[in-house]
Amino acid sequence: MIEKYANPQRLEKICSQVMLPCAVISCILFACGLYFGLWASPPDYQQKETVRIMYIHVPAAWHGMGIFLGMGICSFFVFWRRHHTAYLIAKALAPIGTALTLICLVTGALWGRPTWGTYWIWDARLTSMLILLFLYIGYLFIINISDTHKTMKIASIFCMISVIDIPIIKFSVEWWNTLHQGASVIRTGGASIHISMLTPLLIMAAAYLFMIISLTCLGIKSQLLTQKINRKIRQHIEQDTHVNIGENHAG
Repeated sequence: MIEKYANPQRLEKICSQVMLPCAVISCILFACGLYFGLWASPPDYQQKETVRIMYIHVPAAWHGMGIFLGMGICSFFVFWRRHHTAYLIAKALAPIGTALTLICLVTGALWGRPTWGTYWIWDARLTSMLILLFLYIGYLFIINISDTHKTMKIASIFCMISVIDIPIIKFSVEWWNTLHQGASVIRTGGASIHISMLTPLLIMAAAYLFMIISLTCLGIKSQLLTQKINRKIRQHIEQDTHVNIGENHAG
């Protein structure tokens, strides 16, 4: 099953088929989610209108963590089976995850000011999320050093080790005494959030998901196109070199 999708051409074909429909679905879901989240849903009885930041902040946090976990899984297959397509997926996911993690931290700061009285505290959840942003930046730095098998291996090992931060983020509110709110949706006993708020939250989460799929496909196609261009450039250079050598010998 894994080998079936290890072919770059097959992956590119799948991306071409999936990218546009996912982009359209994402736009529709964003329109619905933002309408219900920012206008139609009721304000919170304690946080009032500031709770609306949740519809941007929470899905960004979920997917920021989920993307890095996905990169860790891809990195495992890169390290174990040297699947270049898995590396392409991880590289395409990295900038998206970085952006979502940054959105999570910025919106969290904006939400924290009226709730906690400050934009930032060295809370376990916030600190571990900030570390995740630095890990994303570290991964991006590594993959941009060069495009070699050695870089691919180093980036994959770095990502697999760094995945340890994901369970730390998830369980930080249970392991340490923090100001951050605990789980409200995925928890034993069911969601504690009212359906009028849960519905737009899940719509926004789905909108983010389809956006991520579409942007990942775009990133993969961009990488494959760059590789094709680089191969053609190398071929032209080699041909020109051979011609020049032939002319020199003839002279």
